Amino acid sequence: MTNFEFKNPTKIIFGKNTIKKITEEIPSDAKVLMLYGGGSIKKNGVYDQVKAALANANVVEFGGIPANPEYAVLMDALKVIKEENITYLLAVGGGSVIDGTKFLSAAAVYEGDEPWDFVQKREPIKKGMPFGTVLTLPATGSEMNSGTVISRKETQEKLAFGGPALFPQFSVLDPQVITSIPERQLVNGITDAFTHVLEQYITYPAGGLLQDRFAEGILQTLIEIAPRVIKDPSDYEAAANFMWSCTMALNGLIQQGVPGDWAVHMMGHELTAMYGIDHARTLAVVAPSHYKYNFEAKKEKLAQYGERVWNITEGSVDDKAYAAIEKTEAFFKELGIDTKLSDYTSKYEGTAEKIAQRFTDRGWKGLGERQALTPQDAEKIVKMAY
Repeated sequence: MTNFEFKNPTKIIFGKNTIKKITEEIPSDAKVLMLYGGGSIKKNGVYDQVKAALANANVVEFGGIPANPEYAVLMDALKVIKEENITYLLAVGGGSVIDGTKFLSAAAVYEGDEPWDFVQKREPIKKGMPFGTVLTLPATGSEMNSGTVISRKETQEKLAFGGPALFPQFSVLDPQVITSIPERQLVNGITDAFTHVLEQYITYPAGGLLQDRFAEGILQTLIEIAPRVIKDPSDYEAAANFMWSCTMALNGLIQQGVPGDWAVHMMGHELTAMYGIDHARTLAVVAPSHYKYNFEAKKEKLAQYGERVWNITEGSVDDKAYAAIEKTEAFFKELGIDTKLSDYTSKYEGTAEKIAQRFTDRGWKGLGERQALTPQDAEKIVKMAY
């Protein structure tokens, strides 16, 4: 296990009827910008709960943040922050709203002319406007980490960045909110969280025994509760375990002292930017091909994953590792997730070459846990996923 430093300052407020507690977390003299997405919170009661909790606060609203938070929309929100002299941000939504709020946290105090510059540079963000979140869609783990992903339609880009200033000060997690979530989004959330764990786990043995057990526990829990959550989102026990698993999948805990991959995400982001495919579904498209292409480098952890998570006990290391990939792809399909790019677009020819060129242009010459995956490797992986 390698040396590490770990600090996660986000306060989690978890459980039934906890949205009302946000009034205890936001400074009484703050001028708050409440950010949300397409308006579903006005249909499921979350909006009313938040407004009731903030009845005595000075609140301005900004709605309409889309899935894959769009730079142009966020720049409109930034104008509101400047014009209204906002001092505190509150994200009420899923990963897209929270990610957009993180961008705004950084942009609100940015001294340069063009905020896209710090997105492209990917330098750690060390100062930002304080913000909290009310989670409405478990999936990304953005409610308890300092990372974010922003899209820009005009350039067809989707880029990740982060830094110590982008941790939420608090996040409210009430599992009851998932009751009204459409099945497609529930399935996306399960797939997203599952793949987050795989990115930090399917690398190579590094002596992180406890980290491996944490990761395997999250994967096993997601497998166990997935059918229950999909069948009945009002099943509170299933909903609570689903929500907490999504948060634990990417709050930094399981990645300490061990290598991480994230190449699947980098390729998946490009598919979303190019075709508008749901983020989670791009991960399900890329992951099986990625593991097959990098089989020799990853087979020890793949076999361990197969044994401990899927109970694959027979055969050689290679047999177990390959069976684990097949089990993973079958799990995605059982959730209703297609795993080939051609299932989502008929215009897939040339996609792999374009992604490889983008990686080259950005100087991304070595991705993955060993920084050994080249743009040419990415091209071959994406072609395998056609």
